[in-house]
Amino acid sequence: MKSSSNSKKLDSRLFLAKLISQYAHIHQKTAGPVANEYIRQLGIRTGEWFENFYDYIPEPWTLDDYANVIIDIKNSIGGHFEIDEIHTDHVIVKATECPFGKEVQQAPHLCMMTSSVFGGIAARKFGYAKVKLQKQIALGDSGCEVVIYFEPNEEVEGEVYEDLPITPEKGDPFTWEEDALIMLDKELNHSDRMIEQLLDELEDLRNEVNRLKKHV
Repeated sequence: MKSSSNSKKLDSRLFLAKLISQYAHIHQKTAGPVANEYIRQLGIRTGEWFENFYDYIPEPWTLDDYANVIIDIKNSIGGHFEIDEIHTDHVIVKATECPFGKEVQQAPHLCMMTSSVFGGIAARKFGYAKVKLQKQIALGDSGCEVVIYFEPNEEVEGEVYEDLPITPEKGDPFTWEEDALIMLDKELNHSDRMIEQLLDELEDLRNEVNRLKKHV
């Protein structure tokens, strides 16, 4: 079948990006803020799975090793990332293209995947990480800028990663521990209670407005 010259070309990457972004969008609409925690946990485990592809790098990793690995990960799955700066206490990477393409703008919280992959790897290799997403294609910026700190810095906002469990050798990082599932379930229930409370407050407000109308 012929397509018009200005139409997009359908391929597996575009299809998967659309599918994942739409699933993430629907999930956030139904789960609310807790959707971020789901993606955070998924990213932490995905990062550990990625590490298996770089087991030829001798331990302990250097900061250069770490920076090159996270860049290679992103570029291997369809992004366009590059190292901007490497310092003793932090690394800055930039991107002109997201692995999810422009579809990520429909589900900006997918950026938590980048944060938790980068932060999870850094925490396992160096003991601590704080990730700050300074610029995001998902929010309309022309590119992404991510800073990964390896030491606590109270002056900087960001997602903190430390004391992460490490899967035993030859184990599967995608084997979800019971406590992790319980924690996610509690977060979801908390979110549900907040929504129910908000609905109750709105109902009370509506009743109060109707009561006042009767006395006008």
